[in-house]
Amino acid sequence: MAIVLGCIADDYTGASDLANTLKKAGLRTVQTIGVPAAAYRLPDVDAVVLSLKSRSIDPAKAVALSLDAYAWLKGQGAEHILFKICSTFDSTDRGNIGPVMDALLEKTGDDCIIVTPAFPETKRTVYMGNLFVGHVPLNESPLKDHPLNPMHDSNLVRVLQRQSKHQIGLAELATVTKGAAALRARLKELGRDGVRAAVADTVFDADLGPIGEVAAEARLSVGASGLGLGLAQAFVKRGKGGQSDAALARLGASAAACLAGSCSQATLGQVTAAEKIMPVFRLDPADLMSRRAAYLDEVSQWAADRLAKGPILIASTATPDRVRALQGQFGQAEIGHAIEQAMADLAERLVEKGVRRLVVAGGETSGAVVDRLGVPGFVVGPEIAAGVPVLGTSGYRHEMLMALKSGNFGGPDFFADALKLMA
Repeated sequence: MAIVLGCIADDYTGASDLANTLKKAGLRTVQTIGVPAAAYRLPDVDAVVLSLKSRSIDPAKAVALSLDAYAWLKGQGAEHILFKICSTFDSTDRGNIGPVMDALLEKTGDDCIIVTPAFPETKRTVYMGNLFVGHVPLNESPLKDHPLNPMHDSNLVRVLQRQSKHQIGLAELATVTKGAAALRARLKELGRDGVRAAVADTVFDADLGPIGEVAAEARLSVGASGLGLGLAQAFVKRGKGGQSDAALARLGASAAACLAGSCSQATLGQVTAAEKIMPVFRLDPADLMSRRAAYLDEVSQWAADRLAKGPILIASTATPDRVRALQGQFGQAEIGHAIEQAMADLAERLVEKGVRRLVVAGGETSGAVVDRLGVPGFVVGPEIAAGVPVLGTSGYRHEMLMALKSGNFGGPDFFADALKLMA
């Protein structure tokens, strides 16, 4: 059976967020890690989310990975391709959103596609092309201090124009609120003027309906999970959704662990809250850089001594000032890579010690962990917090339950909430 919606996600936590959204909207959904191998058996589903780790790599590599994903999805009969990006448009002036979008446009040949990272439910909105995080513009939010992709411009038309070789336009809120017909006419008008991609203002939940309906009429769209919701609603309205989902394993008695590699304000608060209910080990990046092997042995032993008594949390989190100081001392790329790989190493050791419930916070950290473990795919389970589902491993050597959380997602008690749903 051909799939309806094929999604190319530029990081693993964003992929989980999208898969969760599609499932709740009525599309049977599987999330895979990378392009599946030939031996992977795709269940009977309506949507597939291919998880790439392409957000912050070299643009040419991101394009190549995305084109491989596109080819696989079209081979499964996907009617529409969604290039899933972060709701805070994480990117630099080099990309990778623009270069990947350009390459996919070359494949689909669409005249003018919709772009929007907005998801009003999670307080990500776009007005007059400017992205707001809560009540403040993107460039005034904590994302201005992102360690890899600091965002200093809230105007997405300008941001995407610097990345793309095509002309970028705007579909204003006044048009979107008039409905699908008005939005469709606006895109045709922009297309006649040579615009290949239009940022669509999205302020209210209701805006996602016409945006999804019109986006689904093209072969390609670019956006976050809000756009995914609009697309899913459009396809379900056409009678293309299913309702039966595979049951997740019951692993309540198994060992549980949490890993936190994000430095977002939300994750910092969640780690502090977790200290009240479980042992927490805070990694010292200086020790990690100076004596990696011995230090990881110590951390691993700390975890082994406590796993039998209940969940544990290993965190590598720091304030923006501390992050900048570490980057100045060791180098931005070097410190980031070292922490990601340390978390991946620890995850592998934890699984070897019997951990079958694993919660990971941070997009880059989640990518490194899943890559190291070699999990080929996930069945999407119940929602822990907005945008974060429980995931059951598919095609993996162990039955496991996992959660992959973007740094800014979840409430103060996220780690406790996740473990409770995994019981």
